[in-house]
Amino acid sequence: MTPLPLRILVIDDEPQIRKFLEISLRAQGYVVHQAENGETGLATLATQGADLVILDLGLPDRDGHSVLRELRQWSAVPVIMLTVRAGEAEKVAALDAGANDYVTKPFGIQELMARIRALLRAAAAGPEHDSPVYTLDTLRIDLARREVFVEGQPVALTRKEFALLAMLARNAGRVVTQPQLLRELWGPTHEEDTHYLRILVAKLRQKLGDDAAAPRWIVTEPGVGLKLRDNGG
Repeated sequence: MTPLPLRILVIDDEPQIRKFLEISLRAQGYVVHQAENGETGLATLATQGADLVILDLGLPDRDGHSVLRELRQWSAVPVIMLTVRAGEAEKVAALDAGANDYVTKPFGIQELMARIRALLRAAAAGPEHDSPVYTLDTLRIDLARREVFVEGQPVALTRKEFALLAMLARNAGRVVTQPQLLRELWGPTHEEDTHYLRILVAKLRQKLGDDAAAPRWIVTEPGVGLKLRDNGG
């Protein structure tokens, strides 16, 4: 059976860059999807999927770092950041936010193709991407659609509450440390503000009907962090 062609999503607001990449990628046998801003890119990834994302850092509706952080709440797809910003701090921030690689404009197309091939090989050799839907007992979290259900009933969460739950779901069964949660949810300057996290967890537990004294889903590891139970317990 002939394997399906690999899909690449290009999120960039410059039409000439999108066109150039589309021509170059199609010539290599890839299927190419395009998005001119962050929101469209996230929606395209959620509905059509992709094997790799090329993400511009400077988008008209929101910063590429923000798009990447949201994307990482529900997808492990390889991401190459594409930008005119060449500073080391920008590169570190992109990689820390979950980017797999970083290419500065102007770029050589052969180098970009080599980086794409390397990431696709690594993805193929690794484990399959996690499902964007997490279920445990009567709790159901649809990471792509940003929907949460308990006993079949929708639960309305704030953006921060969903971001916290999504982080725990992506790491189900593993403890996520307090500094990591604080850094991801509020930024690197808030790693010591543990009261922010306590308040948010309490609100989330209340909405999910999860008792802190006898938790069904969210387990606190005192002084360390939180974990969401997986199907193993």
